[in-house]
Amino acid sequence: MAQITIPVLRGPDRFRSGWVRVRTSFFWITVIAFALRLGFILIAHTYRFKPDQNNFSFGYEMGRIGRAIAIGRGFADPFDSPTGATAWEPPLYPYLIAGVFKLTGVYTSASALILLSLNSIFSALTCIPIFLIARRCFSERVAGWTAWGWALLPTVMYWSTRWVWETSLAALLLGVIFWLTLKLEELDGAKVWIAFGLLWGVAALTNTSLLSFLPASGLWPWYRRWKKGKTSLTGVLLATLFFSATIAPWLVRNYQTFGKFIFIRSNFGAELRLGNGPGADGTWMVYLHPTQNVLAMRRYQELGEIAYVAERKQEAMRFIRDDYGRFAWISVKRFIYYWAGRPRASGFPGLADNSLFLASSVLAIWGLGRALRKRQPGAWLFLWLVLLYPAAYYFVFPHARYRHPIEPELGILIAYVISEAQKKPAAAPAT
Repeated sequence: MAQITIPVLRGPDRFRSGWVRVRTSFFWITVIAFALRLGFILIAHTYRFKPDQNNFSFGYEMGRIGRAIAIGRGFADPFDSPTGATAWEPPLYPYLIAGVFKLTGVYTSASALILLSLNSIFSALTCIPIFLIARRCFSERVAGWTAWGWALLPTVMYWSTRWVWETSLAALLLGVIFWLTLKLEELDGAKVWIAFGLLWGVAALTNTSLLSFLPASGLWPWYRRWKKGKTSLTGVLLATLFFSATIAPWLVRNYQTFGKFIFIRSNFGAELRLGNGPGADGTWMVYLHPTQNVLAMRRYQELGEIAYVAERKQEAMRFIRDDYGRFAWISVKRFIYYWAGRPRASGFPGLADNSLFLASSVLAIWGLGRALRKRQPGAWLFLWLVLLYPAAYYFVFPHARYRHPIEPELGILIAYVISEAQKKPAAAPAT
């Protein structure tokens, strides 16, 4: 009878074998990512927000709306004063804040700890779609690099550990949508199209800016399936139906509340004015915001939200029409600030931050160009994301937070171009 030899792994071999399993384990990547974020929150005490401006930095407008919901005033009061019903922000995250406030108190440290922990969970879970996208479009090596980079890099952790906002949730949703868009090329059945529509509905109620990617995300699987001779009409109709059904209750609420159609949120005109007007330089004119400007707050209270936003939009459009060349130049500056970082007056630390920010943008664009040149799977979908998502900010105003939802995909492109640079050139033939 033949003997079976069982290999015994020695120390280094056992470690190497364990690392091979861990480096591609969704469980360990996610757990380590969350542990690091939670550890930083507890050590740095980021859950202790400054109480100035009546705790406004705790969630800003979303925190104010969450407070109003928690104390029984409904979806209202985006600023400090009671101003009535609002559509200033999308509804999903303010309701999440309100739920936590009802459990552990309004603007308490316990509430902050829970909300930042939830953000950290969203950020940690983003490692999973990152890995899946990178492995499908490039390689498992790129997937591992990007997922672990997202898990470990301090710059990635910033928004989830310091800001009570929807930023980390938006990045997770967009990552899942991007991966599902790629998978729809080959998946069949009604359930996946229903999930696609529902995900887009949740994304719209979380961050309406994500909808700029919806046309490309919807057309991509239809076109890819059409090239393979697959039908998509039923799936597209199902996705559209469930997307519409997801956002419809909020649209009805807005119409009943304000007497006119408002697509999810109302404040675009006010945001447009904060970037366009006398003194515009490509950055956010924060001194015009109702929370920083007594006259603007008084005007908001006098007119009501909808009329105030309309008035601010008229001011911005008048400024734009008066000098299209000036508007174009300011928009170019906004484009630069979006990808290279906004001007800072903090000396070397600000210069270092902006240099890293610019370097990451350059590497991502370089990786995108190489992916297109080498016809990598999904390269054109990356291109449409990079073209469409930031476009609105070139005409309003940029902020580092506005790039975060697409940073998982940018990180994949960065890892890809670095992996390509590490490849050894082919040996020259012997003469």
